[in-house]
Amino acid sequence: MISLAADSVRLDLDPAAGGRLASLAIDGFEVLVGAAPDRGPMAWGSYPLAPFGGRIRRGGFTFDGTEYHLAPSLGPHAIHGMAYLQPWTITDVGTGHAELRCAFSPDWPFGGHAHQRVELEPGRLRLTLTVTADERAMPAHLGWHPWFVKPETLEFRAEAMYRRDGDGIAVDELVDVPPAPWDDCFTGVAQPVRLHWPALTLELRSDCTDWVVYDEPRHATCVEPMSGPPDAFTLRPDRLEAGDSLTRWVEMSW
Repeated sequence: MISLAADSVRLDLDPAAGGRLASLAIDGFEVLVGAAPDRGPMAWGSYPLAPFGGRIRRGGFTFDGTEYHLAPSLGPHAIHGMAYLQPWTITDVGTGHAELRCAFSPDWPFGGHAHQRVELEPGRLRLTLTVTADERAMPAHLGWHPWFVKPETLEFRAEAMYRRDGDGIAVDELVDVPPAPWDDCFTGVAQPVRLHWPALTLELRSDCTDWVVYDEPRHATCVEPMSGPPDAFTLRPDRLEAGDSLTRWVEMSW
């Protein structure tokens, strides 16, 4: 476990558990859902999504004319990539920063790797995530999946939402935003997004184009900046040639 500190903020980063933020305590208030015996790796902390985030419909997509099928990880679908299930290697660490690297497992047929930089300073946490193709071209999609302790209110506005079909997966059709609760992907999100607790207000900003909000659980709310919508390899693929990278950032401030 790596611990970073800045004034009254303490951040614990767990390289072995998918390079995730295991704890973020601000003035003694823990904002992230912690690990527990009844919580699998998908359900706690804040973890990087790479080389894809969200669901891939039935694990299948086409790239360069070839059909690929990934192992299902949520019902019949593949979800959230491999990086959050793999150990990461620490490449640099200091009082207020850390850098980690992860080569994708053989379950991902294209190779490649991910790199993340974590920077903590008074009043701000910045996360930068990069996916890089190594020796061959590949599709890429990335983001973050923070499990925030349930806020009293979520201040979230978006221009539109991707419609979900009978499989519960986003399709290439934008609709008006319905009232919460949601388990949906949005575009045109007004920033910052704010989570309010009695003792704290947390603001989120990102250069990501799409945001998933999952606020159905009673104990948690997930606000997930992503470089594209779920099933992105079909709806809006990003292509990386060998040696190319895709980078996005998210910032939390309070």
